[in-house]
Order: sequence, then C-alpha cells, then structure tokens
Amino acid sequence: MSARILALVGSLRAGSHNRQLAETAVKLAPAGAEVALYEGLAEIPFYNEDIDAEGSVPAAAARLREAAGGADALLLFTPEYNGTIPAVLKNAIDWLSRPFGAGALSGKPVAVIGTAFGQYGGVWAQDEARKAVGIAGGTVVEDIKLSIPGSVTRFAELHPADDSEVVGQLTDVVTRLQDRATTPAAA
Repeated sequence: MSARILALVGSLRAGSHNRQLAETAVKLAPAGAEVALYEGLAEIPFYNEDIDAEGSVPAAAARLREAAGGADALLLFTPEYNGTIPAVLKNAIDWLSRPFGAGALSGKPVAVIGTAFGQYGGVWAQDEARKAVGIAGGTVVEDIKLSIPGSVTRFAELHPADDSEVVGQLTDVVTRLQDRATTPAAA
C-alpha cells in the first residue's frame, strides 16, 4: 500500500532548518510513500469559530483541511519559540481539529519532530504539539521522535540533507510513519 504523508512546518522563515528537514524528508521518501510539503500556513487566519461556518470558511483554511483530509498521515516539523510550539503550527492544528470529533486530523497517525537551537532540540515544543494533536483527534505516534539540538551551529554550513546522521534518522522516521499509515490498526 502507498502512503501520502502531509508535512507541516512550524516556521515561516524561508531558510528555516525545520523547513530544510521537511524538504529532505520529501526527497528521502521510500518507495510507496509520498511526503508532500504543505505551503500556505502563513495565509491561514487565526482560528475563529465565527468564520468557521459553512459558506464562510476562509479559502486558505479549507485548502489545509482538504490537504490533510487527503493524507494518510501527518508529519509535523516544529522549532521551539520561547519554550513552546509556534503559533502558526498551533493555528493549523486548531483548524484541523474542527468540526470536533470529525476534523481532518481525526484518527490519522501524526508524528512530531524537529530541530531547535537549544541543547534539547525543541523537545518542549514537540511535546506541546503532540499534546495539541492528541486533543485535536489525531493519533499521536509516540514512538517516533527526533529532536536535533544546536540547529544554528550544526546546520550553519551543512544542509540537513548532507548530514548522514540526520539522513538516516529522517529516513527511519518517514519509513516508520509510512508503516503506521498503511497498517489497518493505525486507522
């Protein structure tokens, strides 16, 4: 079976190391898996129930829901901003959580990974993202974790795609998420 994995990046910066990780994951997707990097999180307004009504859902939010709805699994890449999840990623989770109990995340396997400058690689933000995804209805894949510390120095002159350790870890993450997405028990 093939698996379509939607990648969401919690940083809007063009040169983001998390974006570079996501781009690397797209290239490393094993046979039978497609990792699609979602573009457009910056255009989605903050979640507001007043505009989340039939006929008034912003087009950008509807596109995100459609992309997530068509995916078999999601892979979130998050930096750590002030010890927690970036607002753009939390906003995406909020839009994907509605309608509650039947949102685009409902029952889908979701893994959260990333890199950050600190010595722990953004584990606080990743834990917060897992918490939000679980409450939003996603099936958090707790045994898939990757926190790469020291992003600013580690990737100063080396792209993640050229770091053999990172390539191995990302390949493992995508392969394991693919397995979860194609296993009947994951649904």
